[in-house]
Amino acid sequence: MTQLPELDSAVVRANSVLGRSESVMDHVESLYRDLHEHPELSGYEEHTAAKVAERLVGAGYEVHRHLGGHGVLGILRNGDGPTVALRADMDALPIREETGFPFASTVEFTTDSGETVPVMHACGHDLHTSALVGAALALAESQGAWSGTVVVIGQPAEETMEGAAGMLADGIFTEFVRPDVVIGQHCTPTRVGMLHHRSGPVYSACKNFRIRLHGKGGHGAAPHWAIDPVLLAARVIVDLHSIPSRDIAPDQMAVVTVGSVHGGTRPNVIPEFVVLELTARAHADDVMDVIEAAIRRIAEGASRAAGSPRPAEVELIESTFATVNDETVSNRLEDMHAALFPAEDIVPFPVVNSGSEDFAFYGTPGPGRYDGDPIPTAMWFFGTTNPDRWEDTAGSLIERIGQVPVQHTPFYAPDVEPTLDRATKAMIAGAIGFLAEPA
Repeated sequence: MTQLPELDSAVVRANSVLGRSESVMDHVESLYRDLHEHPELSGYEEHTAAKVAERLVGAGYEVHRHLGGHGVLGILRNGDGPTVALRADMDALPIREETGFPFASTVEFTTDSGETVPVMHACGHDLHTSALVGAALALAESQGAWSGTVVVIGQPAEETMEGAAGMLADGIFTEFVRPDVVIGQHCTPTRVGMLHHRSGPVYSACKNFRIRLHGKGGHGAAPHWAIDPVLLAARVIVDLHSIPSRDIAPDQMAVVTVGSVHGGTRPNVIPEFVVLELTARAHADDVMDVIEAAIRRIAEGASRAAGSPRPAEVELIESTFATVNDETVSNRLEDMHAALFPAEDIVPFPVVNSGSEDFAFYGTPGPGRYDGDPIPTAMWFFGTTNPDRWEDTAGSLIERIGQVPVQHTPFYAPDVEPTLDRATKAMIAGAIGFLAEPA
């Protein structure tokens, strides 16, 4: 990474941009309401991407589309200086909204497989995208305050952990522009206004698996003539959940959860097979390797012990690395935010999130991504819960999070206007913290 600009100068320049940023907030809020009311699932973000691209083109960005699916890449060159990439994800979830918002989603969507599902922005990606666009517009309007190149990444398919890898495979860092640093932010259900930073690991590595266990079908009244894959699945599920306590050292974080079990059609029919889907999480990639090996050993060994007619099939269906914040980048972001926002709003995040993020791909070179040294990356978190609701909730920061509506639920309803204001300004400040002073 190139040398950081002097902090005091960056703070002064960021203050000047923030002072003029109110001109974009109406655009940010209208975009948010539009995206929230019209969410799109992972891999289907066509209209969301078009809205992002239209605004970037209007602000003078060089725009490239259909990268990694519906990914959008915007580039604004403004003289010599660092190249700073700002990233947000755009996809929604198959959840039926129950927030009571007047602009709540009523969308139902039929996927390519023929399944019809409700759709909701239950993870706040509409917040991320709207704030990203707002920051991009404000930076375009304030080119006298910075020098360098701003890169805007509107990423699809974060929820399926395919979007970042897909955009990188389509050459965003090899064919178009290679940034010196990549920054991003994610909402969290703490008090609106809060900004949380943490160096080192912030999100877990994740691998999601599909396991097909084979049996020999038969009549439920005569199980001795069959090989029961339901019983086999029960054994495998219990053993899978024992991996964190028996295969992983006590001082290492590990989670294994079987979230989906499908098999059979009738109470009195022993099926031919059962399909399990599970997620594994770890803070370290080497711990994830141990978990994966244990998953395969358990499924394959149990199938042999049961006399299955075919070996267990263990398929890795989704994965991402652990997200690890570069210390220098994370510290600069925290310093910028601490200098520009109230001290009580800058609150360290006390734990590593057991969730996962494909943001990690931007900082991980390798085949299909980019060559050479890792690109420094960092992500911070911004609060979304109404202050009165937050103050009425007792306990520590983490205990309070467990008592308010959180992401991936039908009830996740951010305090919209102040959340968007803080998120947009935090992204502007973060970008200016790395961009050079104009000549």
